[in-house]
Amino acid sequence: MKNKVELLSPAGDSLSVKSAVQNGADAIYVGADEFSARASASNFTMEELKEVIKYAHIHDVKVHLALNTLIKNNEFTHALSIAKKAYEYGIDAIIVQDLGLAMKLIKYFPKLPIHASTQMTINNLNGVKTLERLGFKRIVLAREVSLQEMEYICRNTDVEIEAFIHGALCISYSGQCLMSSMIGGRSANRGKCAQACRLPYELLQDNKVIDKGYLLSPRDLCALEFIPDLIKAGVTSFKIEGRLKSPEYVAIVTRVYRKYIDMYYSGEKFEIAPKDQSDLRQAFNRGNFSTGHLNRDANQDFVCKEKQNNMGIYIGNVSNYNDKKGYISLNLNETLALGDSITFENEPTKYRVSELMFQNKNIPFACNNELITIGRMKGNIAPGDKIFKITSKKLSDEAKLTFSGKEFKKIKLQCKVTVKADTPISVSIIPLKEYDSYKNISVNIQSEIIPEKAINQPITKEKIIAQFSKTHDTPFEFTKIDVDLDEGLYISHLSKINALRREALEKIEFLIERKFTRVPVEIKEKSFTQKEFCSTKFSLLLSQINPNFDYNKLEQVDRVYVPLRCFRNVKNKNVIKTITSKFNTYIYLPAVINLNYLNLLDSFIASFVATYDIKGFVFSSIGELRNFAK
Repeated sequence: MKNKVELLSPAGDSLSVKSAVQNGADAIYVGADEFSARASASNFTMEELKEVIKYAHIHDVKVHLALNTLIKNNEFTHALSIAKKAYEYGIDAIIVQDLGLAMKLIKYFPKLPIHASTQMTINNLNGVKTLERLGFKRIVLAREVSLQEMEYICRNTDVEIEAFIHGALCISYSGQCLMSSMIGGRSANRGKCAQACRLPYELLQDNKVIDKGYLLSPRDLCALEFIPDLIKAGVTSFKIEGRLKSPEYVAIVTRVYRKYIDMYYSGEKFEIAPKDQSDLRQAFNRGNFSTGHLNRDANQDFVCKEKQNNMGIYIGNVSNYNDKKGYISLNLNETLALGDSITFENEPTKYRVSELMFQNKNIPFACNNELITIGRMKGNIAPGDKIFKITSKKLSDEAKLTFSGKEFKKIKLQCKVTVKADTPISVSIIPLKEYDSYKNISVNIQSEIIPEKAINQPITKEKIIAQFSKTHDTPFEFTKIDVDLDEGLYISHLSKINALRREALEKIEFLIERKFTRVPVEIKEKSFTQKEFCSTKFSLLLSQINPNFDYNKLEQVDRVYVPLRCFRNVKNKNVIKTITSKFNTYIYLPAVINLNYLNLLDSFIASFVATYDIKGFVFSSIGELRNFAK
């Protein structure tokens, strides 16, 4: 049977690590404190990363390190040093955007899987095959790839394919957005997206405003219903977005997707419960969810212009408002309880529900279709306003329990305890075969405890099993404990049995850490100065062709890059003739080339090369290299 799809959860801080692991993630992705595409997340120092890797591996969970920003010349050595440390600590994969960094990582760490970040804009088979040839082990497809295109890619490559299934979407193609740089002065490709698409805009036609709001703010993706189709398509890993989200969010979303992935593999009928859909919306949503680009049909629900952040769940409209007392009344269409947080459509303030009444009596919670009153509400509130529940205290508390200390994800072990006369007690432990991290791991310990001959209270198998079963505060549990016990023996101190159990479990943890820790690799990398990259020649990129400009007047220009779309305009033919006759001219290819455009593109290129003196091409996507190298 083919391996099950991996559930990959975000972890922006230590609590989110526990949250993802305890709620069923197969792998987590984290950022170091530098070169992460989520620079504003807490992220991890190298020492913290070491502990994260150890914790995850003990729980049979993999860790992927996101070094997924573009790297400058003077940062290259430092980026390599971070990767080197992570490699030695036992990281399972590194996610990379910068192609130069990726090639060095593949060179120095050939056994470490390097994953191509979604920021590399890999949206077609050519891009996948190029990176596969270069040594990448997994491709995180651009979010704009449809389910049908994913299936085609998966069928035609042996490299692993990862796809986003839940979380924030971008209005631009993955890795191609410059809005943050132009509007916010911060580069998204350097991990500091200013969220320009979440700002309010006005849409003008003939200088008249015809629409306004958050016109470029996409709803979040929810692909719960696509789980069976994505698995059948051959996707290797399901990725949840959200390294900037709370641990509660990580817990809820991971739990729900874990449930339905397991449901698919169990063979039972795949039906999504309304409560799970509601829990996902309550965790975070921007005006409900979107199916993103998974369907090839035009998505008319992609953008939510009303609100750019968490909208919560609509619970009703204000039917009456007493502004002096701060009382609002409404007919509920969702449950509401003390401790929940609500907001109003015209009031940005977030209110915690601290007074809830039904028929003039205080109540702890209210149900659907009840006419209730909420007290202590002041602000821009009026009858008719929509009310939204932003957080559910019950749901948040349930999520917090999973990462507040108690171990919910236990590694199942089998144990044999041998208690013989005149012989030290021994114990052997073997993990179940279902855990990848625990393959070839076993523990055999002989203690210093020699049982004595019993006078009146001999030790029993049940007592030994009871002592060895006390694994409550550990990540382990025994599903089977065999005891080989001679009759009539006595153990003076049961605490010694407990100490033997602790010693055995600590040794398992030690063996897991040692299994993944790697021998240091020596890196010899030349440091380049900026001077070595300078050139005395000038290259000119034209964004458009001006038919009224005399390009013969240009001086000290060696190369001219002309966008492909300019060649397709027949009005530019004479001007392009002038440009190609005087300068080394290159066709500047588009940043994104979809599968259905490749054949048409080939015919365009052949025609232009035959018509003009073309010296070469400028590739904006790694996939184009494979297409034009044929």
